[in-house]
Amino acid sequence: MSAWQASSSDAVLLLIALAFAVAGIVKGGVGLGLPPIAMAFLVLAMPPVEAASLLVVPSLLTNLWQAVSGGALLSLLRRFWTLLVVAALVTILGTGWLARGNGDSAITLLGVVLILYAASALRKLAVKIGTDTQRWLGPVIGGLTGAATAATGVSSVPVVPYLQSLDLNQNELIQVMGLSFTVSTISLAINLSVSHHAPAVFSLASLVAVICAFGGMWVGAIIRRRTNPTLFRTTFLWVLLCLGIYLVLR
Repeated sequence: MSAWQASSSDAVLLLIALAFAVAGIVKGGVGLGLPPIAMAFLVLAMPPVEAASLLVVPSLLTNLWQAVSGGALLSLLRRFWTLLVVAALVTILGTGWLARGNGDSAITLLGVVLILYAASALRKLAVKIGTDTQRWLGPVIGGLTGAATAATGVSSVPVVPYLQSLDLNQNELIQVMGLSFTVSTISLAINLSVSHHAPAVFSLASLVAVICAFGGMWVGAIIRRRTNPTLFRTTFLWVLLCLGIYLVLR
């Protein structure tokens, strides 16, 4: 089933709208979470490679804005270029992994990634990584993130827990996460194109995904201003953890 075929099914189209609306709300509320939430819902109705193809455009548009906002882009590029380059190369070199993983193994791996991400965030691991360690650990994290992106379509693990352990202020953290996600999304698009699973760009499903993602982000920003941000983030992580456990058990 291709993304274009999926877009002709009312039930699948409704699931796509729901997935990206919920993922957008989370993204607007806490600054991340669009790919894992969307993928967790989409794989309930389509193979992971098709879900990833739908994810490319809304993820790229939302993360690109996050990456260029703020005044630290050049300094962050100088600091994290090795991590970003290795993540991109491994994602592209992993061409075909996601396409070959249309069965239970790929969905199970996605579930494991979601569980690890949610669990590490919920535990609030207070690990601080020194400058000397960052020089060699950054490329390693980039490689692992690239492998996870190529295999599951989700680029949050282990790069997000790693970035959260560094001496970054809140604005720098949000910007470098957007930068990392942007690079991973572009690399994933190349990966899918090379494996003949071109990202869904000019389809009804893709249009619905983009509209619902940005609409959800707008709602999420409102919720963030009116509710306790810690409660919002914790709820998101528990939902993600439950989705990951469900994907593994199914």
